Amino acid sequence: MEKPFILHMFTPEKNLSPFDVNMALDAGWISAIPYLNIELGEVTALVQDAIFSRSPSGVKRTGIFIGGRDVKLAMDMLRTAKKAMVPPFVISVFADPSGAFTTAAAMVAMVERELEKRHQTSLQGKNVLALGGTGPVGQIASVLAAKAGAKVTIVGRQLERSQRIAELCNTEFGNGETHIQGDADANKPELMKTADVVFATAAAGIEVLNAELVASAPQLKVAADVNAVPPSGIAGLGPHHAGTEIEGSRSGAVGVGALAIGNIKYQTQHRLLNLMRYQLRQTDKPVFLDYNDAFEVAREYVKKL
Repeated sequence: MEKPFILHMFTPEKNLSPFDVNMALDAGWISAIPYLNIELGEVTALVQDAIFSRSPSGVKRTGIFIGGRDVKLAMDMLRTAKKAMVPPFVISVFADPSGAFTTAAAMVAMVERELEKRHQTSLQGKNVLALGGTGPVGQIASVLAAKAGAKVTIVGRQLERSQRIAELCNTEFGNGETHIQGDADANKPELMKTADVVFATAAAGIEVLNAELVASAPQLKVAADVNAVPPSGIAGLGPHHAGTEIEGSRSGAVGVGALAIGNIKYQTQHRLLNLMRYQLRQTDKPVFLDYNDAFEVAREYVKKL
């Protein structure tokens, strides 16, 4: 009898995300086993417990998912898990803390689509503001946009924190390819004068861009909001918007709402969870998946829209 597909789900938090559990089971994993309050120093032992409990053929039906809320910690856990493998006992690992990797990938891919569709251009050279961008989604969206050639500024309530997070993104995730800046909410009116793209990535139910600022932006082209909980993160932009003109925008900017982004996020995460099972079962080649892989898959899905 074939062994069941088992996904070991690590999180440094006290709870595992129900969203991720549902996604794993919907993607064909038979069991999703939670491991809570995991510290980085415990990852190696847990990985080796998982790989040595099955034969080299049985281990192909085993995988690890890394969640939590800390992007740097998730990436550290991913690297540690990869180093803990002992060939031929090797399994696939997928990191997506708070869904940040797949959500950010979906948002940036959708913005790229609208820039190409409306203006026959790309993120290259565009001024991008990540409002409420100090959290996991804002961090990774900023990195992906910067790697695509944009000039990105993370905007938060506190200048020092925004600058610290921007530097973290550059050093930990940017691979020397990014020059993300940090700025404060108090400077939004001035920053909006040159903004081409806005990402709204604050906590649910917080408006980070009001109607006055939307109207005052002379070159705003696309705005995207990951908040599905009223009120909208951007005035005039609804959760169902998918290239819809933003009410009150004098520059004719279009919006991408949370539900439009969520559809691509769902498809991206589902594809990557499936890829973990397929690769080991068919090719014996494990995959170690992060935000770069999520962005590649999200771009593929957006091309089909």
